[in-house]
Parts: sequence; C-alpha cells; structure tokens
Amino acid sequence: MPDDSENNKLGVHPDVLKLGLVSFLTDLSSEMIFAVFAVFFTTIAGASAALLGVIEGCADLAASSLNYLSGWLSDRTGRRKVFALAGYGFSTLAKLILLVSSSVAGLGIFRVIERLGKSFRGPPRDAWLSTVADKDTRGYAFGVHKALDKSGAVLGPLAAYGLLSWLGEGLASFRILFWVAMVPALLSILVLSQVKEQPGIPRQRENMFETWGVLSPAFKRYLVTSGIFSLAYFSFSFLLLKAHSIGFSVKDVVLLYALFNIACVIAAPLIGKLGDHLGRGHMVMLGYLTYLLMSLGFAFASEPWQIIALFLLFGVFYAIDEAQSKAFIADLEQERRGAAIGLHNFVTGLIYLPASLIAGALWLLQPASAFLFAAGLALLALGAFLLLRPDRLPR
Repeated sequence: MPDDSENNKLGVHPDVLKLGLVSFLTDLSSEMIFAVFAVFFTTIAGASAALLGVIEGCADLAASSLNYLSGWLSDRTGRRKVFALAGYGFSTLAKLILLVSSSVAGLGIFRVIERLGKSFRGPPRDAWLSTVADKDTRGYAFGVHKALDKSGAVLGPLAAYGLLSWLGEGLASFRILFWVAMVPALLSILVLSQVKEQPGIPRQRENMFETWGVLSPAFKRYLVTSGIFSLAYFSFSFLLLKAHSIGFSVKDVVLLYALFNIACVIAAPLIGKLGDHLGRGHMVMLGYLTYLLMSLGFAFASEPWQIIALFLLFGVFYAIDEAQSKAFIADLEQERRGAAIGLHNFVTGLIYLPASLIAGALWLLQPASAFLFAAGLALLALGAFLLLRPDRLPR
C-alpha cells in the first residue's frame, strides 16, 4: 500500500497520473481513428454498412475476449507492467496496418487486432492502479484516471475534425491523419516504459479454473448483479439514433458525443471522491439508478433540451460504471485483482452483444420499448444488489 507521502498535490500517487497519461495518449490516438473509421471504411474502402456492422460486432467481442486471460496471467506471475505494455504495444502495432493498407480486409483486421490489445492491457493496468492507490482514496484515483482517459476521447475526434477540415476528405488526407495518430500511440508506450513496476504476489500454481474457485464470495455476488445489468447495456448508437429522430443533425450528434465525454471527464474525479466517502457499494447502486432514470428519459424524451440533459446524465453514469466498478472490485478481491477485473470485463463484455441485439430488435418494433426494457433490467439489477449486498460480506 502506498505511503501518503508519495501522493502529489492532486491527492493521488504519481503513478496514477502517469498511467492516466498513457491512457490519454492512447485514447487520443484511437479516437482520432475511430471518429472517421466508419466513413473511411464505407466511403473510401467501399465496404457496405452491413459489413461494417459485422466488423464492429467482432471488434466488440475482441475487446473483452482476453480480459480474464491477461488478468489471470498478471496474478499468476505477479507482474503488471509487462502485460500492460504488451496490450498497449499490440494496439499500436495494429495501427501500422492503416499506414500500409486501405483494403477492406486490412481495415477489418486492424479494427479487431486493436481491440484485442485493449482487452489484454485492461486488467493488469487496473490491478496496477489499485496497488498504487491508497484504499481510502481508491475511488478518487480511478476517477482521475478515467478523467484523463476520456479527455483523449474528447480531443481525438476534435483533432480528426480539424485535420480533415484543413486537408479535405480524400485518401491522402486520411493517410496523413493515420500518421499523425501514430505519434501519441508511440508516446504512450514510451511513457509506460518509464513507470516503475508495482508487482503483485505470484500465484504460479493456480490454473484459470482454480482461480475462479478461490475468488471471494462477495465478488461472485457482484458478478451476478453485473451480469443482469449488462443485459440493459445497449449500444451507444441507439442514443445517437434517438437524438437524430428528435431533430439533431449529424453534425449536432457528433457534438452530443463530445458533450457526453466532457461530462464524464468532469464527473469522474468528483464521483470518485463521493464513493470514497459514502462507500463504493452505494456508488454501484447509484449507477444502476442513474441508468434506470436515463433509460426512462430516453423512452419519453421529445424535446432537444431533454436529449442534451440525458447525454449529460449518461456521462455521469459512465463515470460511475467505468471507474467505480473497478475500484469496488479491488475492494472485494484484494488478492487476485487482475483475475477478478478480467473476469468481470469478460463476462459483461460477452453479455453486451446479445444486449445490443435485443435492443435492436425492440427498436424495430418500437424505439421506446428498447429503453423501457433497459430500465426494467436496471431496476432488476438494483434489486439483486440490495438482496445480495456484496459490499457487506466479509472480505
């Protein structure tokens, strides 16, 4: 556990900021590309929208496929840095494909491989974060990291917009954009290589199945509630479609996405402070309740100002769900944090795919029904958490 004297003036360990800078640079690079990927894939490369959907589905699956493996390997060896470096490096190498190929096959391979890197780096990095963050300020530390991470998601699309506005939207302009995006990606690897390792306790005799058997009952109860809630977690695209149906133009929808990210950046450290004070179990329940209210709002929203308010609310929810859930798992599972975070990400990531398929089917029947279904599941998850209370079991 880090000593308080190691905390800087922002109230977090310096390594939290360094890891946050790594995430910021990586997200800046990735979001520059993702902001234009759909247009480039369909307009420049000539692929169909249907194929884009298939590639995005595969990318979503890839983004959670290696979570448990990397978390388990990190706990088994007691090493965090090497696996985090491998994940970030894998994503950076994938971007090299964009510099040499603009074919449909090459672009599809890039999208999937880049997400595999994200999947592999997440659990070791989050276990690393939980090690350097003091328990009393762990929620705030994860919030600060998430704020830095999402800052890249704010600036990345803006940088892409600026470059294409200046250079135009031809193939040569996109090539220049991809070269520019490589710079922060490479810098992220350089910064991470300079951060001092914070090893865990090696558990070399446990295989993946044995690790599941010794994870704490409190974590397993939380995994149940997370699984229920994940079925309510529809694709962000449905929120954008709702905004468009209310009257927002395509350009305005992009600004709503930026607004959501800005709300998350501002809210994440504040939510973390609140979680440290009230308890992270309460923050998990607040997240479920926020999502419930947001889903009901989208079901019945009919005015532009209501959509704007709901995107702000979604940013607050995302700050809770992305940062505080990991801090909560670090509280519940103190010995095998990498495996626990990885397993949580793996299970919920698998459920996100059928969740979006269900939401899509309901959307075709009646758009409001997709949001009402999500609200019902959020209420069910909240009830399950109140019944199981993983935050009250002994660690």
